[in-house]
Formats: sequence, structure tokens, C-alpha cells
Amino acid sequence: MNKSAANKAVVLLSGGLDSATALAIASDAGYECYVLSFDYGQRSLTELNAAKKIAVQQNAKEHRVIRLHLEDFGGSALTDHSIEVPEEETEEIPVTYVPARNTVFMSLALGWAEVLEADAIFIGVNAVDYSGYPDCRPEYIAAFETMANLATKRGVCGDPIKIETPLIDLTKEQIIQKGTALGVDYRLTVSCYQADDNGRACGVCDSCRLRAKGFEDAGLKDPTRYQ
Repeated sequence: MNKSAANKAVVLLSGGLDSATALAIASDAGYECYVLSFDYGQRSLTELNAAKKIAVQQNAKEHRVIRLHLEDFGGSALTDHSIEVPEEETEEIPVTYVPARNTVFMSLALGWAEVLEADAIFIGVNAVDYSGYPDCRPEYIAAFETMANLATKRGVCGDPIKIETPLIDLTKEQIIQKGTALGVDYRLTVSCYQADDNGRACGVCDSCRLRAKGFEDAGLKDPTRYQ
């Protein structure tokens, strides 16, 4: 259902393929998009540069970058340089999982959404072609939405904030096809867990593999710049 331009949404944007597509979907649905990105001590900061370009390309109403210090805890290959980014597939939750990351991110998005009187929070989580992170599952999103509307003034007052996950049931192929139809410039996006300072992808990490396969399955040229 399309929304009028007066309706606001907070959109989480990492600078990667999925979040860029989620932003395009929110904008296409008529939301005025307030974009939120995080410098959380991640291994590659080039994704934040990508996020800034994507927000401009997609005409976001406002884009904020919040500094967090999740590297103080470590526990993930993305925030602890002593843990190597794996280049082999695994059946277990990989070491690139950042403990409680989406919970922290969505909590801050929730705070901004309430201040903005936004109706929705968009997050580009996916439970099909993904790395197996527990905070990307539908049951997690449903639980967070329940919590969010127990914990906020507008939720208690009967005006709940919706957590929108438009990619959750899509394959990477379908995500790319959807984004392409909406005009997403995937050349701007950075998905790699260990991109270099110029934003070039490693081509071997889990995120790179999923991205490359998605473009191949979609029958589209992969615009990714590789090292």
C-alpha cells in the first residue's frame, strides 16, 4: 500500500546492496526517508562513504551517521582485527556476526523515529541468501517490533511504529532485480567485509560470494570493483 509523501520512515543504511535496495523500496512506497548509518568500529569504513553517496543518489530527506564503539567489545571479525575474516563457507553462525548489532542499531533508529513521528523503520535484513545471523530472522524482527511498541510513548498510546523488512523473504537475485527496477545504482554500494580504502571488494568473503552469485543469477553484469 502506497503512503503519502507526508509519512516518514527511518531507513537503516550500511552502504551495502541490501540496505540500498530497502531505501529505494521505502522511497518508492512514498515515505519521506530519514537515513541512519553507523560508524561502529567496523573493519571497512568505505561502506560509510558509499552510504553517503547512496543517500544523495536516492534523495534522502536527511542522512545521519552515528559513531558507536562496538570495537570496545570486539567478538567479531568485523570489529576485532585479531580475528580474521573467513574465506570459507560455514554451517555455523560465522565470526563476522557482530553481537547485538541490529538490536543496537534498531533501538537508536526507534528513538529517532519517535522524535520524527515516523511511522516505520526500514531495515534490509534477509533470511534467504544471508550469512545465518540470528538478528536477521523474521521471529527476531517480530519480537523487536513488539518490544518497540511496549517501550515507546506512541506505542503505548495506540500509534505503533512498524518495522518494515521488504527483503526478508527475497533471494539475492530478486533483491537485485527489484533494486534495478527502482533505479538503485549498485556501483555505489560496498558489500565486502574487508573492502580496501578505495572501496574495492576482496571477492572471497561470504558477503562477496552472495553478492556475485546474486548478479549472476539475475543475469546482470556485476558492477563491483574488486581488488
